[in-house]
Amino acid sequence: MHVKNLSEVCLNRTHISTKEAAAILLVKPQTMRKSHCIYGEYAGIRPTRLASRKLAWPVDGIERALMHGAA
Repeated sequence: MHVKNLSEVCLNRTHISTKEAAAILLVKPQTMRKSHCIYGEYAGIRPTRLASRKLAWPVDGIERALMHGAA
């Protein structure tokens, strides 16, 4: 898994994909999807479900999780 930093990925975006968020938080995408399915969130981050049924994770929530070491 290639580790990316948040500034590389988001570039003026408010939400990112599960795959991108997982790479930043150093977890597998399935970990985030399972947590969302069970708890409605991952590490305190609540995603938005898109019309395509994919999850869009808020960049500010990911920043908060990284700052607090939650992930």
